[in-house]
Amino acid sequence: MHTRHRFPIRITFALAAILAGLFTAPSAPALSLFYEIPSTTWGYTYASGPSAHVTSPPTAGANLERQSTFIVNYNNFPAWAKTDVQAAIDVWSANFSSTVPISVEATWGKSSSSAILGSARPGNYFSSFKNAPDSTLWYPSALANAIAGEDLDPSSPEIVIQANSDASWDPRNDGTPTKSEYDLESVFIHELGHGLGFLSTSAFDPYFKFGILDQPTVFDAYAQTPDGRRLSDIQSPSRELGLALTNTLAWSGPLGTATNNGIKPLLYTPSRYEIGSSISHLDEATFSASSFNSIMTPDLSFGEVFRSPGPLLIAMLDDLRNKPPAGLSSAVPLPPQNAAALVGDRSTLITFGLPANVRSAQIAEYRIKNEKTGEEIAASGSPVLISGLKNGVSYSFSITAKNSLGQSDPVLTNQVIPQAAWKAAVLDSASDGKHITSTLFRTQPAIVYTASKTKDLKVALWTGKIWKKITVDGRGGTLGRTLHDTSGPISVCTSGSGMNQILHIFYTDLVDKDLRHATYDGTKFKYEIVDGNGPIVQPYDQASRVRTASDVSVSNACAITATGIQVFYRDESQGILLGAFKGASGKWTYELVDGDRKSENRTTGDVGTHLSAVAVGSRVSVLYDSVLQVNQQKQVIAGEIRLATRTGNSTQWSYRTLDTSSGPVAVAGYAVSLNKTADGVIATWLTASRISIPRPTQIRWNNLSDFALPTTITTESYGLPTSPLSVDNRTLIFGCESRICAADLKPNGGRATIRLISNALGTAPPDSAWVIVNRVRYAVTSVAGKITLLRP
Repeated sequence: MHTRHRFPIRITFALAAILAGLFTAPSAPALSLFYEIPSTTWGYTYASGPSAHVTSPPTAGANLERQSTFIVNYNNFPAWAKTDVQAAIDVWSANFSSTVPISVEATWGKSSSSAILGSARPGNYFSSFKNAPDSTLWYPSALANAIAGEDLDPSSPEIVIQANSDASWDPRNDGTPTKSEYDLESVFIHELGHGLGFLSTSAFDPYFKFGILDQPTVFDAYAQTPDGRRLSDIQSPSRELGLALTNTLAWSGPLGTATNNGIKPLLYTPSRYEIGSSISHLDEATFSASSFNSIMTPDLSFGEVFRSPGPLLIAMLDDLRNKPPAGLSSAVPLPPQNAAALVGDRSTLITFGLPANVRSAQIAEYRIKNEKTGEEIAASGSPVLISGLKNGVSYSFSITAKNSLGQSDPVLTNQVIPQAAWKAAVLDSASDGKHITSTLFRTQPAIVYTASKTKDLKVALWTGKIWKKITVDGRGGTLGRTLHDTSGPISVCTSGSGMNQILHIFYTDLVDKDLRHATYDGTKFKYEIVDGNGPIVQPYDQASRVRTASDVSVSNACAITATGIQVFYRDESQGILLGAFKGASGKWTYELVDGDRKSENRTTGDVGTHLSAVAVGSRVSVLYDSVLQVNQQKQVIAGEIRLATRTGNSTQWSYRTLDTSSGPVAVAGYAVSLNKTADGVIATWLTASRISIPRPTQIRWNNLSDFALPTTITTESYGLPTSPLSVDNRTLIFGCESRICAADLKPNGGRATIRLISNALGTAPPDSAWVIVNRVRYAVTSVAGKITLLRP
């Protein structure tokens, strides 16, 4: 059996900072791209000799109010060790605040050195996510999730931790190790501190004496040299950085400093660099004798016991939630790069890249000048929404970067002409519609959508006069409803005809990771679980399919023909595309659609992160992405768009690759849509070039009734395209820099006409769909966190 890997394409835009301005209209929040890289640097606890003191245990964490939830996956731990680990978890649950559960992958085994009692690292690092205090720095998983208020990578643990099974541990769970025993709970309190963010990603070359810090974290930005330079700003690789890593460094965070009696806490920086210890600990000589604040010194002695992180560690971790103080500027800024002005409604969205020398320049602010009016605003980052403009009037802007030493030469944007967005009417002010879909049900429009705040699923039915809004699931109750979060991916189909139609809603249980199915006959709902609740994860190479225990909550798409109901969904545990069919027997049968082998024109790519399906007569078509290759930063660098078709409930699929990595296209994917129109079935998707990865730059579409090459749409004046994608007749909805735009699809490669639909900036690309109400066509999407109907 060959090993399968999961490489889903993820691209997210998020709010980063509130910008101050001089215009009378309020300035907008800055937006930035969400990036993710793997964590490779570990923090260690080293074994030391007999303890000079034994720390008195303070109040146990289990008795304090919980501020977060930790979920531990134990590997090979004996029962007594689990008890100590859980005690350490309880301590941190009471001292680290997060609304997002923190997953810990814990392993009991031999360490690479007998001197290492334990080691830990974050699962990954993130930058430019929602609410990131500094979008130029990297934040560890648990901290990034806590700040963003969401799990940025549900497929990965937030903390990875290891304990040395060969160490001389106290196995009695009594908190009184002898003079020849180590306390496991103390080691885990220490190591969890590393996993939560008390960790530098710096490295040192002992031969050339070079320091290396290519992707500085927020922790590195708080590590300061005696002359005031931030570790994160020193050139890398360099001897200068090597000297900094092996000489005095202090913590510059105001909360940590205040807790340390107004003195910047010293970090552990021995003259001989120690892997896993240097920089990522408090100074041993200064803090080893401090009862409550010695937990993050590098060594643990026999008999030494801790039952609290201590006030200093907690304060320093709290510093990580705030933007670090600016470092010292050593050069005048170079100009910002790739400046552009995007179309807005009585506004423009200014975007630009960082100056080439951003680390040494330490930008204090950017100045954006309206070349037509002479007005200026100050901004902390890109993009910036500038309001108070007139639609139909041409504007251009200049941007300069400024620091304590001076400012850059100005860089000019393109000319931009603001235009009116579509008219808006709020349908549901209490639901954000992260997921939205629509259909016709008994001749009237039905909109199915999710509400993130209440974590439930809703449907709005047009009665001919008003919208009737019903909660489908997520609030619990009878007849198979669940209390779990049901605000995940959804799809909707109808069976039957006329006033006997049945509405079929497929949705996800985000707790149990199941795929659920609700039917509505106009009076009542019925509920069932389609898949995900099987006894085991069924291996992908088993041809005869049954229910699986895999995570099937990532994506789904339904299609209904005269022979029965069909739904397709991703097996997140194995990266394959599954299907389920219910015909006259009334029972679900299961199949594996793609992702398992290369024969019969199938693929072994990682498939179905994004998918869409339609039925035309007895013919079913499924459109989905396939990830072929990723780099070390978890960025997809090769991917394709695939189409699977079949007639009726036949098990024989035909496969086509609509787009793949070749020529100007490096990655095809990011979002997909399959829509039935009067002109035929239209497939749409996004592509990235090799220099734009991981950001898509183009929309591609194809009419499946012919085998012509895909048509490309570029969106320069409106911003880079994102999800959602949805086609009605010849109009495509797409995301444009966290707003919503529309493009008229031109046959034969004609240039698409693009218009702004919604000017409101979202925290992420909202979903969208089309509905016709009383013969008027509307786009339905999320605007400012509310389900909204939009029309020209």
